[in-house]
Amino acid sequence: MKCNYFGICGSCKIYPDYEEQLQRKKEQFIELFGKEPRVFASPSEHFRARAEFRIVDGSYAMHKIDGNGLVKIDSCPIVLEPIYTLMPKIVEFIKQSPLLIQRLYRIDFLSGLSGEMLITLVYHKKIDEEWEEEARKIAQVFGINIVGRSRGIKSVIGNEFITEELEIEGKKYLYHHYEGSFTQPNPYVNQKMIAWVMQMAGENRRDLLELYCGAGNFTIPLSYCFRKVLATEVSKTSIKAAKENCILNSVENIEFVRLSSEEVAQAVKGVREFRRLAHLDLASYDFQTVFVDPPRCGLDSATRELVREFEQILYISCNPQTLHRDLQELQKSHEVEQIALFDQFPYTSHMECGVKLVKR
Repeated sequence: MKCNYFGICGSCKIYPDYEEQLQRKKEQFIELFGKEPRVFASPSEHFRARAEFRIVDGSYAMHKIDGNGLVKIDSCPIVLEPIYTLMPKIVEFIKQSPLLIQRLYRIDFLSGLSGEMLITLVYHKKIDEEWEEEARKIAQVFGINIVGRSRGIKSVIGNEFITEELEIEGKKYLYHHYEGSFTQPNPYVNQKMIAWVMQMAGENRRDLLELYCGAGNFTIPLSYCFRKVLATEVSKTSIKAAKENCILNSVENIEFVRLSSEEVAQAVKGVREFRRLAHLDLASYDFQTVFVDPPRCGLDSATRELVREFEQILYISCNPQTLHRDLQELQKSHEVEQIALFDQFPYTSHMECGVKLVKR
């Protein structure tokens, strides 16, 4: 990938040839885990579905790699093609309107493989009905959704989400990705991660417990591998989107519950009852497999103890260090059967990892 801002813009931290940096990550992975992973590469450009840009004097800007101020940019080749194409057109259009450009602090882009687009305009001023009239022109000209934000105000023109379309093992899945909510940033690698997890799960007639389910990114496809799924998440917005995604995909064997991983451990072990679970018969679930995709901090001690009770553990991690820590405990009862490296974040040192563990 060629970029005029390599070494200046802080978005990309490493920038040799893509194959070379991927090989470096593989070597670092082997050094940490002592095992050679199956490696899933990313496209070398136009792979990122979410991007945030500061606006300075009517131009896009990013933090410099040395942390010393901002650098103005006119393009960003790591973003998806729809974002890359729209970026110059949007900023030029906005610059023609004093009302839209005045005190505009940031533009956020959200897109996907479906090609749908949502942009968020963040202001350091109050936005009002007059602003909305101007913003509607952008939505109409470019056929996109717009969210305007200023302190205490949120204005939605069109939808506050895009409908993403992923294809896994020849089947298409639809997802509502909401503005401001977490979504996987690299849809190409995301498809590979979901396919890998489904392969690791296999087909069986027993049930799945999923922790940190988000908006159902993995849950929806995994539901076809199990009799029933109980999926938990703490975010109200994510649970709302997950239930919508079930309807979009005509899936009926998933129960989504808003519980933390610690609360799930208490409920499954019968330590505490929760009204949010009153409509469920936990005893009717025949759990064999647990799937976790925790935040960067990894699993807490209670959750590690909980997952060790399952015959099969599927673990996706965005932090190799906390995964390595967790594996020290999990391998006391389980054996690593498969391990994978997903290059979700090219041109950075970040690695996404996948592990399948089975009970000894």
